[in-house]
Amino acid sequence: RRYPTVELRAETFNGSAHVPVPSDSAFLEALLLELRLVDEHVFVQQRDTCTRIDHSSVCSVSTAAGELWPVLAFHKSGLVYACVPLVEGPLEPRPPLLTVRGLSQGLALLLGLMEYVSPSRTNEAELKAKVGQLRNLLIQACPLGTPLNTDIRSLKSSFEDIQEMPADKDQPAWRSGSYKGKPQVNVCIAEKVKCMQYGQRDVVDTWQVYGAVNCKCDIEGSAPSVTLSLTLPTNAPPLQDIVVHHCVTSVDPAMLTSTSAEPLHDSVYNGPYKFPFIPPSDSFNLCYYTSQVPVPPILGCYQLIEEGSQIKITVNLKLHESIKNSFEYCEARIPFFNRGPIAQLEYKVSHGQLDLSREKSLLVWVIGQKFPKSLEVSLTGAVSFGTAGKEHPTDYVCTGNTAYVKLYFRIPDFTLTGCYVDQHSVQIFVPGKPKITASRELISSDYYIWNSKAPAPMVYKPL
Repeated sequence: RRYPTVELRAETFNGSAHVPVPSDSAFLEALLLELRLVDEHVFVQQRDTCTRIDHSSVCSVSTAAGELWPVLAFHKSGLVYACVPLVEGPLEPRPPLLTVRGLSQGLALLLGLMEYVSPSRTNEAELKAKVGQLRNLLIQACPLGTPLNTDIRSLKSSFEDIQEMPADKDQPAWRSGSYKGKPQVNVCIAEKVKCMQYGQRDVVDTWQVYGAVNCKCDIEGSAPSVTLSLTLPTNAPPLQDIVVHHCVTSVDPAMLTSTSAEPLHDSVYNGPYKFPFIPPSDSFNLCYYTSQVPVPPILGCYQLIEEGSQIKITVNLKLHESIKNSFEYCEARIPFFNRGPIAQLEYKVSHGQLDLSREKSLLVWVIGQKFPKSLEVSLTGAVSFGTAGKEHPTDYVCTGNTAYVKLYFRIPDFTLTGCYVDQHSVQIFVPGKPKITASRELISSDYYIWNSKAPAPMVYKPL
């Protein structure tokens, strides 16, 4: 879909550096070449030079009129998703990506399209039908080139419910429809914890917590007002790096300036974390945050030692006593890179069970839904390998004894920060008693425990 108004604005903003978007066929040909989906084995100077390293999905596409930048594009499940975001300013010198507002909007729209289209990718007829509906859906989601609703699945595929003008002049643009029925609010706090543990004296372990507060508000009215509060336990570390949805009408400025880039001190903002807002019709993330929690939920130690043709492994895991001992799932995966299939395995586990993957290159230690009373579990084993084939995993980082254990877990009704939504604090200024549902969860994300007997890639080194 092309937006002439956006192209005209780009020409005005970009000045003499402006490169027009070529015809659809020419753009597609240039984009496929840039994404290495054609001529993959041919050296293309502009694309394959070693002085150019791709760090993101933002690329520069070579056209007859010059270099078209920025083009946001990625390849997923056999489909290519791409858009050309507007840069509201000169292109020379190239502005930092974080300053280009259109990039985040374009990415949100493309991810919304992917969530709508990708479930049907195995059914050709269904995929064709969905792609045929995209034009109508984009009229609603992005009418004049600015995304208003990136949840494509929530939109109607016909024109029946499209409002040319809101019936009420007070209705904000992000409330695309109207709800009839009993008022209800669903809130879910989802925290993800990333971790790198090395088990070495001279290297500092690192962990980070990221939270998102997702809301779905089914409330009558053109512009209903809702106030939601996040609560922390006493002496809990404060929330930082808070980013709010555009529907939030006002917040304390100190809340938004609290950043993890600075050390914690007494003047840091400790709440209350109140968010007054006029909710969109569909599900949305009210805010995102981080927090500097004192300990990771699971402490681990991994040792891998090569002895002749055998590898001996030891894994010890300990659940911190402050963590809720009730998992939906908890497992540790131990991959073996650059080696053949596991030919012989001897092991002993203190808790749970150990499975071998079908490819015989991965051990899956299923710990289950609870740690034992001691909160500690251990695995010891000896592994020997057969001849390596093409199908076995390789890794340029994990060579020799550099290896890791990766943890996967989810703890329902728990957050590492202790953050929760007090249902009684949710204020909705509409008639009738609303039904309020609040939930929370902690999920692992990139939770690595590196072999302490070998060097590992460092996220942080002390000065």
